[in-house]
This record gives sequence, structure tokens and C-alpha cells, in this order.
Amino acid sequence: MSQKTYHFIGIKGSGMSALALMLHQMGHKVQGSDTTDYYFTQRGLELAGIELLPFDVKNITPDVEIIAGNAFREDNNIEIAYADKNGYAYSRYHEFLGKFMRNFTSIGVAGAHGKTSTTGLLAHVMSHITDTSYLIGDGTGRGSEKSNLFVFESDEYERHFLPYHPEYTIITNVDFDHPDYFTSVDDVFDAFQEYANQVTKGIFIYGDDKYLQKLTAKAPIYRYGFTDQDDYIAKNVTRTTSGSQFTAYFHDEKIGEFMVPTYGKHNVLNALAVVAVTHQNGFDDKVVAENMATFAGVKRRFTEKLIGEQVIIDDFAHHPTEIEATVDAARQKYPNKEIVAVFQPHTFTRTIALIDEFATSLNQADAVYLAQIYGSAREVDHGDVKVEDLAVKIAKPTQVITVDNVSPLLDHDNAVYVFMGAGDIQKYEYAFETLLSQLTNNVQ
Repeated sequence: MSQKTYHFIGIKGSGMSALALMLHQMGHKVQGSDTTDYYFTQRGLELAGIELLPFDVKNITPDVEIIAGNAFREDNNIEIAYADKNGYAYSRYHEFLGKFMRNFTSIGVAGAHGKTSTTGLLAHVMSHITDTSYLIGDGTGRGSEKSNLFVFESDEYERHFLPYHPEYTIITNVDFDHPDYFTSVDDVFDAFQEYANQVTKGIFIYGDDKYLQKLTAKAPIYRYGFTDQDDYIAKNVTRTTSGSQFTAYFHDEKIGEFMVPTYGKHNVLNALAVVAVTHQNGFDDKVVAENMATFAGVKRRFTEKLIGEQVIIDDFAHHPTEIEATVDAARQKYPNKEIVAVFQPHTFTRTIALIDEFATSLNQADAVYLAQIYGSAREVDHGDVKVEDLAVKIAKPTQVITVDNVSPLLDHDNAVYVFMGAGDIQKYEYAFETLLSQLTNNVQ
């Protein structure tokens, strides 16, 4: 085994932290640098005993192999600038991963939405049946030197998944997102088509997606969905407050009965994709069903907590399609409660490009609260858009709040508060939780 130390620049990133954990568990020496701000991935790194350092040029030495987060460049990071100036080579996350996965039979999970939840479910099921390494986009990773299988999240942003040549992949959907990079939904589809051309053994696509229906590849393509035109079909779908049940078929062949303890139509499809992959790879369908039923979810995807009588849901949803799916999931689990959406738009470019779609999706909630737009360092032009521009387009009762004053959220009884966003929406969530705790303690 190599005794070199892997140094991660930006180790708290969700993909980076997962990769660091996986390499650590495989016996490699791992360290990393990042800002001192707390991020939800760092607790796992701390528990693993991985050294977390502040950014410093002293971290760059001849005895480390450098893996650099994609967000860091010469103009915004002193370690990258130092490495470039002094001739230290480094790999970007996706470049390293593309080489690393050649040691396994790899199964990627790609798509505009649903990657993390689907990767988490597939990793959970497979790792409980056989030795499986995996990388999940919520910062979770597992590495085993003895495993032959590798499940990973395959991200399309800036075409980062093009170094990957997996044996199998799921593609959940194609949608227009990342308008700071992609020019149109056709540009997004072209990226997925190029990725699909590199898959060697099997591709599993959502059959009702109009873009994925145009996909071509050398590897066999299997469609999954709810219609008889699909190869893998979910029938007799029952959605309850404890999860979703369905009967899975491969054409006319009944595979079995499955239950997934997650919510929303999209999670039925995610579960069916997992059934399709495991079925094609010869896994025992009854064992797959047993392990699917114990899935506890992934971080920041419909993560729930109870404070007093109030239900708080934390979710990464930051695209209109994701917001609609999350609200749908909340209604499934809590059909008799008011659904209160607390949303922070993520990036000015996305807000401008999809402002009408955001309004439509947020109208699915009963009341809406908006946080200030969370900008990105990669955005050169923030444009003239303000969160108030989105607020006026929403038909449901809507109010803009600040992290210093979340008390308007108290104006609801018997409510589920769904905090959604990819920026620092958790600051608003924590402020509200603190307020609720204070009120609960005062009552007691």
C-alpha cells in the first residue's frame, strides 16, 4: 500500500469529504485544508481522525499527492496559487476519481435531480449484500480494499463526469440547471449523451423523460417508470405516511414487492432504478427488498427533526423541480399539516433563468418565506434580480425574512416547516430552532 499522503484542497466539499473518507478507510494517509467555517460534512472527517488544516502554503510539500476541489483556482486560493507557481502537480476531484474507479466495477448515478438520494439508496442496498465501496454527494464515503464494486455520484456540472467510464449508470432525468455554465437544456442533454457513450455495460434511464428518450449508446439502455413502454415498471404504487410500496416488473416478469421508507413520487422512481440495477446484476430480489426497507435517507435530503410540536425538514432542494418534489413528499408524510416553505434561492444566474418556474413550484406550498439570494463566487455578473422579484410572482402568502428575524414563521399552527436551499439556509433553520426551543422552555 502507498504511504504517500493525500492532501485535499477544499476537503469539506461534499464530494471531496466523501472521497477523503473512502481513501482513509482503505488505509491511505489523508489530510485536508479548508476554511474555518463549519460545514455539515466536517463532523464525519473529525470522527475519522482526519486532520483538518486552514489554507496555508505550508501544506503543499513534495511528499503529498494533491487533490484539488473544483471551486478553487489560482485567483481565489493560496495553495493552488503556490502549487502552480512552484510546479506542484495536482488532480481535480473528478480527474482523480476517473482514474481511481478503474480498479472496480463501477456504477454511476447521474441526472439533473435525485443523484444523491438514488446513490445513497443504491449504496445502502448493495453494501448490505456484498462488499461495496461508495461515494455519496452528502459527504458520505466508504472504502474497502477488498471490494470489487464501486457506487458513486456522477455530477454533470461543467461536464465533470466526462473522465468517468463506468460499467453501469443510472440517469434519473435531464433538466436545465447551472445556467452559469450550460447554455440551454439541449446543451445539458449533449453532456449526458457524451457521458452515456462512455458507459460499457448498461444504462438505466427514466422512461418518461423526453430528453432521455433520445439517448443512444453502445451499451444496452433500460427504461424504468410507470408505463408498459418501460422495461422496468412500478405497478400498484401505494404512498402512505410511512413510505411508498410498489410491485416491480421486468417486462411481464414480476420481480417482487418493494417498500422504501421515503416520500414523493420521485423516490418511487429512485427505488425502481435501484431494483433495475440490482436485478441486472443478479442480486436476490428478496434480499434487495429487505435492505431497501431499512434505508434511513441521506444528509440534507428530507432530513427531519421535531422541536416541541413543530416539524422541521431540511432539504438541499434548490431547483424548481426539486422544490416541487420535496413539497410533494412533505404532503405525503404530513397530509393534515400546513406546508410552510422556507426557501433560499441559490445563485443569481439560476434565479434569473428560472424565476417563473420557482414561483410555480413554491405555489405548491401553503405559505412561503424567502431568504436573501445566496450568490456564488463563480458568478461574474449578479444581474439586477432581487429576492423580492421572486416574491411578487408567488400567489401563496409570501414574506421575505432575515436570519436575524425569523419570528414571522411563528404565525402558523400545525405546520411542517420545509427549509430548502444549497447555500446557508441552515443559518435560518438554526435561528428558528433556537427561537422554538426558547419558547418551549419558557412554556415549561
